Amino acid sequence: MKFGVGVIGATGFIGTPYRKEIREAVADADIVALCARRRGPLEEAAREDGASIVTDDWREVVEHPDVDLVLVVTPDALHHEAVMACAKLGKHMICDKPIGANAREAYDMWSAYKGSGLGHFVPFWSRYVPVFAKTKELVSGGLIGDIKGVICRWQNPRPDAIPFTWRDNAELSAGGSVGDVGSHAYDAARWIIGDEAKRVVAHAAVISPPKPDLGEPNLGEALDWGGSHAVLDASKTRLGTAYDYGTILVEFASGAFGTIRVAHSRYLRKGLSPDMELHGTEGSLGIDRASSTISLVRPGGVPEVIDTVPEIEVNKFAEYAFPGVRERADGTASGHPGLDDGWRVQLFTDAAVLSAQRGSWVDLAELNPEAS
Repeated sequence: MKFGVGVIGATGFIGTPYRKEIREAVADADIVALCARRRGPLEEAAREDGASIVTDDWREVVEHPDVDLVLVVTPDALHHEAVMACAKLGKHMICDKPIGANAREAYDMWSAYKGSGLGHFVPFWSRYVPVFAKTKELVSGGLIGDIKGVICRWQNPRPDAIPFTWRDNAELSAGGSVGDVGSHAYDAARWIIGDEAKRVVAHAAVISPPKPDLGEPNLGEALDWGGSHAVLDASKTRLGTAYDYGTILVEFASGAFGTIRVAHSRYLRKGLSPDMELHGTEGSLGIDRASSTISLVRPGGVPEVIDTVPEIEVNKFAEYAFPGVRERADGTASGHPGLDDGWRVQLFTDAAVLSAQRGSWVDLAELNPEAS
Protein backbone atom coordinates (compact mmCIF):
# COMPACT_ATOMS: atom_id res chain seq x y z
CA MET A 1 0.00 0.00 0.00
CA LYS A 2 1.46 3.35 -1.08
CA PHE A 3 -0.13 6.24 0.77
CA GLY A 4 -1.39 9.55 -0.58
CA VAL A 5 -0.53 11.80 2.38
CA GLY A 6 -2.14 15.00 3.60
CA VAL A 7 -0.41 17.01 6.33
CA ILE A 8 -2.35 19.29 8.70
CA GLY A 9 0.13 21.61 10.40
CA ALA A 10 2.57 21.22 7.53
CA THR A 11 5.01 24.06 8.24
CA GLY A 12 5.36 23.79 12.01
CA PHE A 13 8.20 22.53 14.17
CA ILE A 14 6.99 18.93 13.92
CA GLY A 15 5.38 19.03 10.49
CA THR A 16 8.48 20.30 8.67
CA PRO A 17 10.92 17.47 9.57
CA TYR A 18 8.15 14.88 9.27
CA ARG A 19 7.46 16.04 5.71
CA LYS A 20 11.14 15.64 4.87
CA GLU A 21 11.14 12.03 6.03
CA ILE A 22 7.92 11.30 4.14
CA ARG A 23 9.40 12.82 0.95
CA GLU A 24 12.39 10.52 1.30
CA ALA A 25 10.21 7.44 1.85
CA VAL A 26 9.45 7.35 -1.87
CA ALA A 27 8.35 3.71 -1.92
CA ASP A 28 5.77 4.32 0.79
CA ALA A 29 4.09 7.65 0.16
CA ASP A 30 3.46 10.73 -1.95
CA ILE A 31 2.56 14.02 -0.31
CA VAL A 32 -0.66 15.23 -1.92
CA ALA A 33 -2.08 18.02 0.25
CA LEU A 34 -0.78 20.49 2.83
CA CYS A 35 -2.54 22.71 5.35
CA ALA A 36 -1.04 25.54 7.40
CA ARG A 37 -1.97 29.04 8.60
CA ARG A 38 0.54 31.16 6.67
CA ARG A 39 0.50 31.19 2.91
CA GLY A 40 4.17 31.97 2.25
CA PRO A 41 5.71 29.03 4.15
CA LEU A 42 2.88 26.82 2.90
CA GLU A 43 3.60 27.50 -0.77
CA GLU A 44 7.32 26.92 -0.18
CA ALA A 45 6.49 23.59 1.48
CA ALA A 46 4.31 22.61 -1.49
CA ARG A 47 7.23 23.22 -3.85
CA GLU A 48 9.48 21.05 -1.69
CA ASP A 49 6.94 18.24 -1.49
CA GLY A 50 5.38 18.42 -4.93
CA ALA A 51 1.98 18.75 -3.26
CA SER A 52 -0.89 19.74 -5.54
CA ILE A 53 -3.24 21.00 -2.80
CA VAL A 54 -2.41 23.89 -0.44
CA THR A 55 -5.00 25.28 1.93
CA ASP A 56 -5.59 26.87 5.33
CA ASP A 57 -8.71 24.71 5.81
CA TRP A 58 -7.88 21.26 7.21
CA ARG A 59 -11.20 19.91 5.97
CA GLU A 60 -10.01 20.20 2.37
CA VAL A 61 -7.13 17.87 3.23
CA VAL A 62 -9.28 15.27 4.97
CA GLU A 63 -11.95 15.33 2.28
CA HIS A 64 -9.61 15.12 -0.72
CA PRO A 65 -10.15 11.82 -2.59
CA ASP A 66 -6.43 11.33 -3.29
CA VAL A 67 -5.55 11.54 0.43
CA ASP A 68 -5.83 8.22 2.25
CA LEU A 69 -3.44 8.95 5.15
CA VAL A 70 -3.62 12.17 7.18
CA LEU A 71 -0.85 13.46 9.41
CA VAL A 72 -2.21 15.64 12.25
CA VAL A 73 0.57 17.78 13.76
CA THR A 74 -1.28 20.87 14.96
CA PRO A 75 -1.44 22.20 18.56
CA ASP A 76 -2.79 19.58 20.97
CA ALA A 77 -6.19 21.22 21.48
CA LEU A 78 -6.88 21.15 17.73
CA HIS A 79 -6.36 17.41 17.15
CA HIS A 80 -9.72 15.98 18.11
CA GLU A 81 -11.99 17.43 15.44
CA ALA A 82 -9.58 16.58 12.63
CA VAL A 83 -8.94 13.03 13.85
CA MET A 84 -12.64 12.30 14.26
CA ALA A 85 -13.26 13.60 10.72
CA CYS A 86 -10.51 11.30 9.44
CA ALA A 87 -12.23 8.31 11.04
CA LYS A 88 -15.62 9.28 9.63
CA LEU A 89 -14.22 9.66 6.10
CA GLY A 90 -12.22 6.42 6.21
CA LYS A 91 -8.70 7.86 6.38
CA HIS A 92 -5.67 6.23 7.92
CA MET A 93 -4.12 8.63 10.38
CA ILE A 94 -0.96 9.58 12.28
CA CYS A 95 -1.51 11.96 15.19
CA ASP A 96 1.21 13.66 17.21
CA LYS A 97 1.15 13.33 20.96
CA PRO A 98 -0.48 14.34 23.25
CA ILE A 99 -3.26 13.17 20.97
CA GLY A 100 -6.00 15.33 22.49
CA ALA A 101 -6.74 18.15 24.88
CA ASN A 102 -7.65 15.55 27.51
CA ALA A 103 -8.14 11.82 28.03
CA ARG A 104 -11.84 12.00 27.11
CA GLU A 105 -10.96 13.33 23.65
CA ALA A 106 -8.14 10.81 23.33
CA TYR A 107 -10.45 7.92 24.19
CA ASP A 108 -13.03 9.14 21.67
CA MET A 109 -10.36 8.99 18.97
CA TRP A 110 -9.37 5.46 19.92
CA SER A 111 -13.02 4.40 19.98
CA ALA A 112 -13.54 5.83 16.50
CA TYR A 113 -10.63 3.84 15.07
CA LYS A 114 -10.94 0.64 17.10
CA GLY A 115 -12.16 -2.17 14.87
CA SER A 116 -12.59 0.19 11.91
CA GLY A 117 -10.05 -1.41 9.59
CA LEU A 118 -8.22 1.92 9.50
CA GLY A 119 -4.56 2.28 10.41
CA HIS A 120 -3.28 4.69 13.05
CA PHE A 121 0.04 5.54 14.66
CA VAL A 122 1.19 7.81 17.50
CA PRO A 123 4.86 8.89 17.38
CA PHE A 124 6.16 7.64 20.70
CA TRP A 125 9.61 7.53 19.12
CA SER A 126 11.41 6.61 22.34
CA ARG A 127 10.37 2.99 21.85
CA TYR A 128 12.69 2.87 18.86
CA VAL A 129 15.76 4.32 20.58
CA PRO A 130 18.14 1.32 20.59
CA VAL A 131 19.21 1.67 24.21
CA PHE A 132 15.57 1.66 25.36
CA ALA A 133 14.63 -1.22 23.06
CA LYS A 134 17.55 -3.26 24.44
CA THR A 135 16.51 -2.41 27.99
CA LYS A 136 13.00 -3.72 27.34
CA GLU A 137 14.53 -6.96 26.07
CA LEU A 138 16.64 -7.30 29.23
CA VAL A 139 13.76 -6.53 31.57
CA SER A 140 11.40 -8.89 29.74
CA GLY A 141 14.06 -11.58 30.02
CA GLY A 142 14.09 -11.25 33.80
CA LEU A 143 17.61 -9.82 34.19
CA ILE A 144 16.70 -7.73 37.24
CA GLY A 145 13.69 -9.69 38.50
CA ASP A 146 10.42 -8.03 39.40
CA ILE A 147 10.41 -4.27 38.94
CA LYS A 148 10.01 -2.34 42.20
CA GLY A 149 11.11 1.16 41.28
CA VAL A 150 11.42 3.42 38.23
CA ILE A 151 13.20 6.77 38.00
CA CYS A 152 12.91 8.70 34.77
CA ARG A 153 14.29 12.13 33.84
CA TRP A 154 13.13 13.86 30.66
CA GLN A 155 14.62 17.35 30.62
CA ASN A 156 14.78 19.22 27.34
CA PRO A 157 15.86 22.80 28.13
CA ARG A 158 15.11 25.50 25.59
CA PRO A 159 17.21 28.63 24.88
CA ASP A 160 17.15 31.45 27.44
CA ALA A 161 15.55 33.87 25.02
CA ILE A 162 13.08 31.56 23.30
CA PRO A 163 9.89 33.51 22.47
CA PHE A 164 6.40 32.61 23.62
CA THR A 165 4.71 29.92 21.46
CA TRP A 166 1.44 27.98 21.65
CA ARG A 167 3.25 25.41 23.77
CA ASP A 168 3.39 28.01 26.56
CA ASN A 169 -0.39 28.54 26.38
CA ALA A 170 -2.38 26.23 28.65
CA GLU A 171 -5.45 26.64 26.42
CA LEU A 172 -3.65 24.98 23.50
CA SER A 173 -1.05 22.75 25.17
CA ALA A 174 -2.33 19.63 26.92
CA GLY A 175 -0.46 19.91 30.22
CA GLY A 176 2.63 21.78 29.02
CA SER A 177 5.82 19.82 29.66
CA VAL A 178 3.85 17.25 31.67
CA GLY A 179 1.95 16.32 28.52
CA ASP A 180 4.68 17.00 25.96
CA VAL A 181 7.86 15.30 27.20
CA GLY A 182 5.93 13.63 30.02
CA SER A 183 4.07 11.53 27.47
CA HIS A 184 7.38 10.27 26.05
CA ALA A 185 8.75 9.54 29.51
CA TYR A 186 5.69 7.66 30.72
CA ASP A 187 5.20 5.71 27.51
CA ALA A 188 8.84 4.61 27.54
CA ALA A 189 8.54 3.48 31.17
CA ARG A 190 5.20 1.66 30.78
CA TRP A 191 6.36 -0.03 27.59
CA ILE A 192 9.67 -1.21 29.06
CA ILE A 193 8.26 -2.58 32.33
CA GLY A 194 4.85 -3.68 30.98
CA ASP A 195 2.83 -1.88 33.63
CA GLU A 196 0.36 1.00 33.94
CA ALA A 197 0.07 3.76 36.53
CA LYS A 198 -2.59 3.32 39.20
CA ARG A 199 -2.30 6.71 40.91
CA VAL A 200 -0.05 9.78 40.88
CA VAL A 201 0.87 12.80 42.93
CA ALA A 202 2.60 15.67 41.19
CA HIS A 203 4.13 19.09 41.60
CA ALA A 204 4.24 21.22 38.48
CA ALA A 205 4.84 24.89 37.82
CA VAL A 206 5.92 27.55 35.38
CA ILE A 207 9.46 28.33 36.52
CA SER A 208 10.78 30.16 33.45
CA PRO A 209 10.61 33.97 33.38
CA PRO A 210 8.37 35.85 30.93
CA LYS A 211 9.33 35.25 27.30
CA PRO A 212 9.61 37.64 24.34
CA ASP A 213 6.18 38.02 22.74
CA LEU A 214 6.64 38.06 18.97
CA GLY A 215 3.11 37.06 18.03
CA GLU A 216 2.72 33.40 17.12
CA PRO A 217 5.98 31.91 15.80
CA ASN A 218 6.15 28.14 15.51
CA LEU A 219 8.61 26.35 17.77
CA GLY A 220 11.29 26.01 15.08
CA GLU A 221 11.25 29.76 14.43
CA ALA A 222 11.22 30.42 18.16
CA LEU A 223 14.24 28.18 18.76
CA ASP A 224 16.15 29.90 15.94
CA TRP A 225 15.33 33.34 17.33
CA GLY A 226 16.07 32.33 20.91
CA GLY A 227 19.46 30.93 19.98
CA SER A 228 20.63 34.24 18.52
CA HIS A 229 19.21 36.88 20.89
CA ALA A 230 19.79 38.11 24.41
CA VAL A 231 17.18 37.33 27.03
CA LEU A 232 15.85 40.89 27.23
CA ASP A 233 16.10 41.66 23.51
CA ALA A 234 12.38 42.26 23.11
CA SER A 235 10.12 45.17 23.97
CA LYS A 236 7.19 42.97 25.02
CA THR A 237 7.17 39.79 27.09
CA ARG A 238 4.57 37.24 28.13
CA LEU A 239 4.54 34.72 30.97
CA GLY A 240 3.64 31.17 30.06
CA THR A 241 0.57 29.49 31.54
CA ALA A 242 1.43 25.90 30.58
CA TYR A 243 3.67 23.99 33.00
CA ASP A 244 7.35 23.89 31.99
CA TYR A 245 8.45 21.71 34.91
CA GLY A 246 6.94 18.76 36.75
CA THR A 247 7.86 15.99 39.17
CA ILE A 248 5.43 13.09 39.28
CA LEU A 249 5.37 10.26 41.83
CA VAL A 250 3.72 7.14 40.44
CA GLU A 251 2.26 4.01 41.96
CA PHE A 252 1.95 1.33 39.28
CA ALA A 253 -0.71 -1.36 39.15
CA SER A 254 1.89 -3.97 40.16
CA GLY A 255 2.76 -2.05 43.32
CA ALA A 256 6.02 -0.66 41.90
CA PHE A 257 6.72 3.00 42.53
CA GLY A 258 8.33 5.57 40.30
CA THR A 259 9.44 9.16 39.91
CA ILE A 260 9.25 11.00 36.60
CA ARG A 261 10.75 14.47 36.27
CA VAL A 262 10.05 16.49 33.14
CA ALA A 263 10.98 20.00 32.04
CA HIS A 264 11.44 22.41 29.18
CA SER A 265 12.67 25.16 31.45
CA ARG A 266 16.17 26.41 30.75
CA TYR A 267 17.08 25.79 34.41
CA LEU A 268 16.87 21.99 34.28
CA ARG A 269 19.71 20.78 32.10
CA LYS A 270 20.35 17.26 30.90
CA GLY A 271 23.30 14.91 30.70
CA LEU A 272 24.21 14.83 34.40
CA SER A 273 22.41 11.59 35.27
CA PRO A 274 21.06 8.54 33.45
CA ASP A 275 17.76 9.10 31.66
CA MET A 276 16.20 6.13 33.41
CA GLU A 277 16.84 3.82 36.35
CA LEU A 278 15.01 0.53 36.82
CA HIS A 279 15.25 -1.18 40.20
CA GLY A 280 14.25 -4.82 40.56
CA THR A 281 14.44 -7.66 43.04
CA GLU A 282 17.62 -9.03 41.40
CA GLY A 283 19.42 -5.84 40.43
CA SER A 284 19.17 -2.36 38.93
CA LEU A 285 19.73 -0.90 35.47
CA GLY A 286 20.82 2.60 34.51
CA ILE A 287 20.01 3.72 30.96
CA ASP A 288 22.03 6.65 29.64
CA ARG A 289 20.89 7.79 26.23
CA ALA A 290 23.71 10.34 25.86
CA SER A 291 26.38 7.62 26.00
CA SER A 292 24.09 4.86 24.64
CA THR A 293 25.06 2.67 27.60
CA ILE A 294 23.22 0.32 29.93
CA SER A 295 24.71 -0.27 33.38
CA LEU A 296 23.88 -3.07 35.80
CA VAL A 297 24.40 -3.26 39.54
CA ARG A 298 23.62 -6.40 41.51
CA PRO A 299 22.69 -6.33 45.20
CA GLY A 300 25.86 -5.48 47.11
CA GLY A 301 27.80 -4.86 43.90
CA VAL A 302 29.02 -1.85 41.95
CA PRO A 303 27.64 -0.57 38.63
CA GLU A 304 29.20 -1.87 35.44
CA VAL A 305 28.41 -1.10 31.82
CA ILE A 306 26.96 -4.25 30.29
CA ASP A 307 26.03 -2.97 26.84
CA THR A 308 26.52 -0.05 24.49
CA VAL A 309 23.80 0.38 21.88
CA PRO A 310 24.52 3.40 19.67
CA GLU A 311 21.71 5.27 17.99
CA ILE A 312 21.50 4.90 14.25
CA GLU A 313 19.92 7.28 11.78
CA VAL A 314 16.88 5.80 10.06
CA ASN A 315 13.85 7.13 8.26
CA LYS A 316 11.32 6.82 11.08
CA PHE A 317 8.34 6.86 8.76
CA ALA A 318 9.66 4.16 6.42
CA GLU A 319 10.87 1.97 9.30
CA TYR A 320 8.17 2.48 11.94
CA ALA A 321 5.23 4.78 11.22
CA PHE A 322 4.09 3.42 7.85
CA PRO A 323 4.52 -0.23 8.90
CA GLY A 324 2.59 0.58 12.07
CA VAL A 325 -0.29 2.07 10.09
CA ARG A 326 -0.36 -0.94 7.73
CA GLU A 327 -0.36 -3.45 10.57
CA ARG A 328 -3.23 -1.70 12.33
CA ALA A 329 -5.18 -1.55 9.08
CA ASP A 330 -4.58 -5.26 8.42
CA GLY A 331 -5.66 -6.19 11.93
CA THR A 332 -2.37 -7.92 12.66
CA ALA A 333 -0.78 -7.70 16.09
CA SER A 334 1.25 -4.52 16.14
CA GLY A 335 4.03 -3.60 18.50
CA HIS A 336 3.90 -0.07 17.15
CA PRO A 337 2.20 2.63 19.25
CA GLY A 338 -1.28 3.73 18.25
CA LEU A 339 -4.30 5.56 19.60
CA ASP A 340 -4.82 2.90 22.29
CA ASP A 341 -1.44 3.87 23.71
CA GLY A 342 -2.16 7.54 23.13
CA TRP A 343 -5.25 7.65 25.32
CA ARG A 344 -3.69 5.62 28.13
CA VAL A 345 -0.68 7.93 28.20
CA GLN A 346 -2.99 10.95 28.22
CA LEU A 347 -4.93 9.48 31.12
CA PHE A 348 -1.65 9.51 33.05
CA THR A 349 -0.69 13.08 32.10
CA ASP A 350 -4.22 14.34 32.84
CA ALA A 351 -4.04 12.78 36.30
CA ALA A 352 -0.63 14.37 36.90
CA VAL A 353 -1.90 17.82 35.92
CA LEU A 354 -4.99 17.43 38.13
CA SER A 355 -2.80 16.28 41.02
CA ALA A 356 -0.57 19.33 40.64
CA GLN A 357 -3.65 21.54 40.76
CA ARG A 358 -5.17 19.77 43.77
CA GLY A 359 -1.97 19.09 45.66
CA SER A 360 -2.97 15.48 46.39
CA TRP A 361 -2.90 11.95 45.02
CA VAL A 362 -5.17 11.25 42.04
CA ASP A 363 -6.34 7.75 41.08
CA LEU A 364 -6.34 7.31 37.30
CA ALA A 365 -9.65 5.46 37.66
CA GLU A 366 -11.27 8.79 38.56
CA LEU A 367 -10.55 10.13 35.06
CA ASN A 368 -10.82 6.90 33.08
CA PRO A 369 -13.33 7.44 30.24
CA GLU A 370 -13.87 3.67 29.98
CA ALA A 371 -15.70 3.86 33.30
CA SER A 372 -18.09 6.63 32.20
